[in-house]
Amino acid sequence: MLLAVCQECDVEVDRKVVPGIAFGFAGGIGNSGSVCGAVAGGVMALSLLTEKGETMGEALRALGMAGEFRRRFEAEMKTISCRELTGLDLSTEEGIEQLMSSDISQTVCFPAVGLAYKLALDLLKEASESDSEH
Repeated sequence: MLLAVCQECDVEVDRKVVPGIAFGFAGGIGNSGSVCGAVAGGVMALSLLTEKGETMGEALRALGMAGEFRRRFEAEMKTISCRELTGLDLSTEEGIEQLMSSDISQTVCFPAVGLAYKLALDLLKEASESDSEH
């Protein structure tokens, strides 16, 4: 997700390092069922591609974008929790087996990644348009 947003925005990143950095977010942070990895990837993309600014107000604006990303994702998917999205406890062998033998990756995870990608690009575009108006 992070790599795809960087590519879309023509930001050069190391194609080996970025997936390695993001890998631990799979399964809701190391299969704990916590925050969906797509959400974490979207926030990482926004953080990488958003100017932090030099003032507290500018920094808060950048943080606000991450918050808006989370809000939009949750509004669409009804949660940001991997466990709630998948309905599985991926911290157990049984949960992993259920994931591997089901279509949850296609019906839940891939759409979540697609939504996170779209939302990150939408927010970056909105920020760019807002900056050009000022």
